[in-house]
Amino acid sequence: MAFFDFETIKDKAKDLAQTGVSKSKQLGEIAKLNLANVGEEDAIKKAYIEIGKLYYAERGMAPEAAYTALCEKITAAKVNIEENKNRIEEIKAEGNIVDTDVEPAFTVEETPVAEAAEIVPQAPVEPLAEEDKQE
Repeated sequence: MAFFDFETIKDKAKDLAQTGVSKSKQLGEIAKLNLANVGEEDAIKKAYIEIGKLYYAERGMAPEAAYTALCEKITAAKVNIEENKNRIEEIKAEGNIVDTDVEPAFTVEETPVAEAAEIVPQAPVEPLAEEDKQE
């Protein structure tokens, strides 16, 4: 028959519990710092958006060489949007279609930079497992 020293077992359990608490605190701090980093990265993205909008507003029609291609993409996209809007109006006029426009929540020109930067894409939704699906 084995002899157990309950004092030794109690000390081992206490040590394990203290180690667990210590590791939990470390993991909590790591999670907190990672979350802070995500916030800082978001602040950087917002600043980039503000810089880009300001640059395009000030220099979009005569950009420096390094920015020409990007400014041209923005200008072309704006032209395409206007052409699409005009075509929509033509189609409506031809077919006597009642105005069923679903207006966007904002347009590029109307949205303040700070608001635009706050729009965060949602995480993709994972499909339900077969056993979780309801019939």
